Amino acid sequence: MLDFNDQMKKLKGVKGYLGAAILNKEGETLYLDEEGTNSDIAYSASIFNDAFLEIGESSMDIGFSTANMLEARTVDGHVFLVKSVEGDENTSKLTFFSIFKDDGNVPLAKMVIDRSAVKILAVINDI
Repeated sequence: MLDFNDQMKKLKGVKGYLGAAILNKEGETLYLDEEGTNSDIAYSASIFNDAFLEIGESSMDIGFSTANMLEARTVDGHVFLVKSVEGDENTSKLTFFSIFKDDGNVPLAKMVIDRSAVKILAVINDI
């Protein structure tokens, strides 16, 4: 059984981390951590995911491949959505949503998000 908490431990330790969610390809929440915020992370992740899908379609309309990462920067924070690397049709597709304070370690957060995504996908695809 996959323990998302164990896999997300490094991300939670990054300075500025507030919360995260992992969504499957249907947009259903598989993992949720909203303890560091007063927000409804599941709802926010769904709204951002819908926008992310629209951006992906728009990028294909102009001849690029679909978007695989979105960073929304605000005055006081960062929102990241990272889509799992596309594989064949039998490979799981996940979207990783996370939020950080503006004074957090954003470069490290991006690196940890990418590495966590790879590890979680490897475990899921082996199940």
